[in-house]
Amino acid sequence: MPIHRFRPSLSRLALVAALAGVSAPVLAQAPAPAAAPAPAWKQGMPANMATSTLAPLAGKLTVTPASEIPIDRIKLPPGFKVEIWATGLPGGRAMARGDDGKIYVGTRGIGRVYEVTDNAGQRSVRTVVDKLNQPAGVAFRNGSLYVMAIDKVLRYDGIEKNPAAAPVDMTAAFKLPKEPHHNWKYIAFGPDGKLYVPFGAPCNICELPTEEYAQIRRYNPDGSGMEVLATGVRNSVGFDWHPVTKELWFSNHGRDWQGDDTPNDTMHRLVRTGMNAGFPYCHEGKLPDTDVKKADACKGVEPPVALMGPHTATMGVTFYTGSMFPAEYRNVLFNARKGSWNRTKKIGYDVVMVKAGADGSNARVEPFMTGFMDEATQTFWGRPAYLMQMPDGSMLVSDEQLGAIYRVSYSR
Repeated sequence: MPIHRFRPSLSRLALVAALAGVSAPVLAQAPAPAAAPAPAWKQGMPANMATSTLAPLAGKLTVTPASEIPIDRIKLPPGFKVEIWATGLPGGRAMARGDDGKIYVGTRGIGRVYEVTDNAGQRSVRTVVDKLNQPAGVAFRNGSLYVMAIDKVLRYDGIEKNPAAAPVDMTAAFKLPKEPHHNWKYIAFGPDGKLYVPFGAPCNICELPTEEYAQIRRYNPDGSGMEVLATGVRNSVGFDWHPVTKELWFSNHGRDWQGDDTPNDTMHRLVRTGMNAGFPYCHEGKLPDTDVKKADACKGVEPPVALMGPHTATMGVTFYTGSMFPAEYRNVLFNARKGSWNRTKKIGYDVVMVKAGADGSNARVEPFMTGFMDEATQTFWGRPAYLMQMPDGSMLVSDEQLGAIYRVSYSR
């Protein structure tokens, strides 16, 4: 027969101890489980907003058929036309065009990079790579596709002609910072042939743990020759070079949890190597932070060219250089604003123009592509993220929310 081991209960131990005239043993209680850490997006939230219902807006990471996209709601200036150019790219963000015309599209949350092929006006989509850690950054140079995720850099040589091209792992050469927050990227090759890469702050608002964050850098294509071009850049995920001056202009996200109307997202120009955009001590070039403080917080900070609206999620930046649009659009900066979450009344969800002098003077922000959001109901259906000028002068606009690409054209 099996032997059953007897373990006295706590009450029986107490009774035995009482009869013996001794104190009952005290049993240690297990410590309470540690509370789960707050999500990264809540960092910096003040105590008086602890019950706020504001939170990042979930993307739709499934395929949306063209028939379900309300393209007729998009509004453009007279003479412009918009059409659905491609669908089937859930989470699609930044775009890069190959030498043979294929379009490569990075994503953030879904971990994929897509390839879009135009077959006589019909577009097909395939997945180049999947299950990477936020591979938002894609760039193309000399027949090779560069993909940059939070913890990996891959190069696909000859991929347009060879869909099965195996990636060359270049991660070690780039010495990527480890913290994931704001470390998804937009990358592009500049007029100098070098690869430009931003590294965002690893927090909403904080003293930087090391100096390798909140920077914009450039590298040789093989990852060598790293230079820091700008510091104090909280989160830049879009930039382009001015067609005349060749200066880098870049978008930047302001911090959250400092009210509906402060600080603004901003647009900057790289006026000198090593310029300071202010994070974490100063915002908009003039507003000292209320949580991370420093004497003369805005001293030496380069002011932005333009204020892009509070919490608008300013994303893709493209200077228009084509001949399809009217002459007044030439050399104008176009900016996709994906739209706010950290604001009681939504703002953004559009494409705007920044009209300014080549030196950044007299900047003004004007609407261009609207209709993705209903102001009255505060609901949205699309979130424009990135822009790309095509060889014929038309412009592609990626919609991260619906996984679509729209084509904007003009005819007189």
